Amino acid sequence: MKVVIVGGVAGGATAAARIRRLDEQAEIVVFERSGYVSYANCGLPYYIGGVIRDPEELTLQTPESFRQRFRVEMRVRHEVTALHPERKSVTVRDLESGAVFEESYDKLLLSPGAKPTRPPLPGTGSKRLFTLRTVEDTFRIRDFVERERPRSVVLAGGGFIGMELAENLRELGMAVSIVQRPRQVMNPFDPEMAAFLHAKLREKGVALRLGRTVEGFQDTEHGGVRVLLKDEAPLEADMVVLAIGVTPDTARAREAGLALGVKGSILVSDRMETSVPDIYAVGDAVQVRHSVTGQETLLSLAGPANRQGRIAADNICGGDSRYRGSQGSSVLKVFDMTAAVTGVKEEAAKKAGIACDKVYLSPMSHAGYYPGGQLMTMKVLFEQGTYRLLGAQIVGYEGVDKRIDVLAAAIRGGLTALDLRDLDLAYAPPYSSAKDPVNMAGFMIGNLADGLVRQFHLEELEALPRDGSVTLLDTRTRGEYAAGHVEGFRNLPVDELRERLDELEEGKPVYVMCQSGLRSYLACRILAQHGFACWNFSGGYRLYETVALDRLAARAAQPCGLEVR
Repeated sequence: MKVVIVGGVAGGATAAARIRRLDEQAEIVVFERSGYVSYANCGLPYYIGGVIRDPEELTLQTPESFRQRFRVEMRVRHEVTALHPERKSVTVRDLESGAVFEESYDKLLLSPGAKPTRPPLPGTGSKRLFTLRTVEDTFRIRDFVERERPRSVVLAGGGFIGMELAENLRELGMAVSIVQRPRQVMNPFDPEMAAFLHAKLREKGVALRLGRTVEGFQDTEHGGVRVLLKDEAPLEADMVVLAIGVTPDTARAREAGLALGVKGSILVSDRMETSVPDIYAVGDAVQVRHSVTGQETLLSLAGPANRQGRIAADNICGGDSRYRGSQGSSVLKVFDMTAAVTGVKEEAAKKAGIACDKVYLSPMSHAGYYPGGQLMTMKVLFEQGTYRLLGAQIVGYEGVDKRIDVLAAAIRGGLTALDLRDLDLAYAPPYSSAKDPVNMAGFMIGNLADGLVRQFHLEELEALPRDGSVTLLDTRTRGEYAAGHVEGFRNLPVDELRERLDELEEGKPVYVMCQSGLRSYLACRILAQHGFACWNFSGGYRLYETVALDRLAARAAQPCGLEVR
């Protein structure tokens, strides 16, 4: 059996190695357009920033090492220019010599990936404008930075690449601006969770120009580049990086008549088979099913690409492996902050017609009495009625990655939000609390299910009447209240509530707030058992302060609730 693979990196290289492990006799040929067949794509921004110093660290395998270990013929700087399913061959151009030839196959695997989106705007040919996809792109940017010593950069786009470049270029001392049409960075997050990232970026000196439309680029007379904005004065910088997204690189598949899906991606079965017999496809170029919503989507992530490559290899070799869909689990470093997400966000769940609810919580990364604990903000989504887990978003410092992975596994395993209460998770004071944050999310959702508490959310806050028809109560300490509070809320510390219940007018609904939602929950339990109808503000003043006032949330808190910055 002869297998031709178009594209290396995650999906293609993984498939090649897996095929060899399953079939020692197979002839395997990989054509890779770039000069690197298997490299750490996600590490490229960190080489530009100097965190990764040795360029060889980016190369996971070379053509020589792959041949030595797997006896796979890796042909870099070779571009497949056409597919011929009718005669089971591909046309290839050697980019070094210019020679063109055909290569036959028994099985063909497409792993072309995605290319940076380059909108048809004037000025995109500027030598000071870059995109970042390959190792060669990385070297071009790094060489430019070392040679020209730019003092400023505009990043067009606030996704993974834009955020990672913002950190790395800022750490090099450059003035960094992120400009994009959406009004938030990191689209996988809901807006109120992205607000924590906005605050961190601004704290670190990154300028955010959100909700702006880029209309083109111009080289300036003094050697810079001008970014033209719709209805606004242009921005000027020494360099620009286009990071507005990626587009599936599927021109060859389209020309060959393969069925296409979302945004021109390649349609595949759960066996990674295309619409044409003996042709498989994996990675950023293929359409996948979201495992939570069931909808077809695109997810450009390394983990799914690797798993798809393995599944395609199994099936090429006669197996029957299935891809069960993607749920978009990802994690991101934003300076000293960590942001992570899994499953579906609230906006997407509602668009998919899912009736969802949510809880916010701000637990410590480990036991509060052990030094160094830091707060994280968690949002956990679940389906109303069934309590099916839908997704989670976490922003914080230590321990974020651990909790998102637990929640990702719970979603994949079909656990409900109520099952989170029963997870037996590892505990020691330096690492967690006896009631882990994931358990706490389950307890909170269990309280909702049992009718022990009712919630109101940030988007409902402004609409609450301020005419005296309801009681608005802030149960934090006097010091916290004096430092900042929501208009219309009166202060009554939770520890004084029982003795001062006669100050509250009977029959009026009570809407209760504290710093994170814990003390206001305790207040609601007191009030409910004294005959008051009450609602707890989910997320607390900490969430309100970050979203409405654009302030960076504190990293730690004392037991009494007074925060330590």
